[in-house]
Amino acid sequence: MRLRGCGPRAAPASSAGASDARLLAPPGRNPFVHELRLSALQKAQVALMTLTLFPVRLLVAAAMMLLAWPLALVASLGSVEKEPEQPLALWRKVVDFLLKAIMRTMWFAGGFHRVAVKGRQALPTEAAILTLAPHSSYFDAIPVTMTMSSIVMKAESRDIPIWGTLIRYIRPVFVSRSDQDSRRKTVEEIKRRAQSNGKWPQIMIFPEGTCTNRTCLITFKPGAFIPGAPVQPVVLRYPNKLDTITWTWQGPGALEILWLTLCQFHNQVEIEFLPVYSPSEEEKRNPALYASNVRRVMAEALGVSVTDYTFEDCQLALAEGQLRLPADTCLLEFARLVRGLGLKPEKLEKDLDRYSERARMNGGEKIGIAEFAASLEIPVSDLLEDMFSLFDESGSGEVDLRECVVALSVVCRPARTLDTIQLAFKMYGAQEDGSVGEGDLSCILKTALGVAELSVTDLFRAIDQEEKGRITFADFHRFAEMYPDFAEEYLYPDQTHFESCAETPPAPIPNGFCADFSPENSDAGRKPVRKKLD
Repeated sequence: MRLRGCGPRAAPASSAGASDARLLAPPGRNPFVHELRLSALQKAQVALMTLTLFPVRLLVAAAMMLLAWPLALVASLGSVEKEPEQPLALWRKVVDFLLKAIMRTMWFAGGFHRVAVKGRQALPTEAAILTLAPHSSYFDAIPVTMTMSSIVMKAESRDIPIWGTLIRYIRPVFVSRSDQDSRRKTVEEIKRRAQSNGKWPQIMIFPEGTCTNRTCLITFKPGAFIPGAPVQPVVLRYPNKLDTITWTWQGPGALEILWLTLCQFHNQVEIEFLPVYSPSEEEKRNPALYASNVRRVMAEALGVSVTDYTFEDCQLALAEGQLRLPADTCLLEFARLVRGLGLKPEKLEKDLDRYSERARMNGGEKIGIAEFAASLEIPVSDLLEDMFSLFDESGSGEVDLRECVVALSVVCRPARTLDTIQLAFKMYGAQEDGSVGEGDLSCILKTALGVAELSVTDLFRAIDQEEKGRITFADFHRFAEMYPDFAEEYLYPDQTHFESCAETPPAPIPNGFCADFSPENSDAGRKPVRKKLD
């Protein structure tokens, strides 16, 4: 059996206690991937705009930044941690008005001729924190510049010429990656400002912690909700025919997004301020529940689903390897279920050999849900049934344990393709020489990629040059070393999901301009993933 292309039945809602919560369903697309394909007419338009309007818009935008810089420099002198004077001096009000006007002119020059605003922005005394979602681009800075609200920023940002000065003006909350205690201090600072009775500017926070393609709302990090103060949810929409706005972990790069967006005649953005959400006593005690319930409200306003995919799933979705996952992979859903069942990747990786030996001994014999649970040494539950259904393609109530082990191997070590394939050959291979036929290879690769349909005939024939009808792992390994890009050529030659567009950073950090300050999320020990320019 292989993973189904369209996920299992919906999982239970994450917002416990909310009877009308939207069910958690896997989105139809990988939320960390954005594909942008231009028609011939659109390419012609971009070419024309590149030679005419694009340089003018770029120059005007740069001029506005330079014009705003001296105003922000004068107004930001002194400590950003000092409480703002009340009421604001007249000259500061004038500077604030001028900076908003300059920034609005900059966005207008970029093609954002009209910014549609729905609802009413709450006063700082009503909600000190504004939670924005979905976060999908650095153009999400538009509501920040329109309101001059504070944001949570990496401390390194203040050293960026010009931009750093503008950032200092809005009195951000800085979080330092080098200070292990910085996340706790950040939450305490947000709480202090939230309890200042409106003396500080409101803080805009992107609780997703990373950019997605807006097809769903991923897990909200609880950092913004730990203070237990009322928040105002704010949703963003970009109802453009051609989506040049989205800047995800895999897709067009930062400069390409800027170029293509400035080459559009008109760009639309909608900002909707939802009613203030005041937490219950239970939500104040449980920030994760508070975050989940606010996410549900925002998802309903947007008309999208919510999913328990997290920033950490980028590691799986975008891992460098010879079998990089396609955009419609089911393995992200599988990884979500693994996480929900409390199965730790570190422990699973140690137990892979034991699982694989048990699966090999079964020899492809199907097992039911009770045996499936016993094999993983966990009790039967709704989540386990969801995982089981991923492999039960026919609905017979039985699955092949070997497929689950292959999927576990991919989730535990996403970049080590050949290790997973070798493990699979041990389970599927003949006893005498460990060889597999085309059917077994098809099953292995479908499961390793998390897809329902995949043609491996051309790949199998290319490896089986002696036409024996069977291949060993040594044959596969030899072929993979000779043709490291074999997957793109033989498995999905017509797809362009896998173009690398950024360098590998020393540790995964959110892209866009939001910073992760949730105390329980540590970056230590994680493997690097590809990153957009921050």
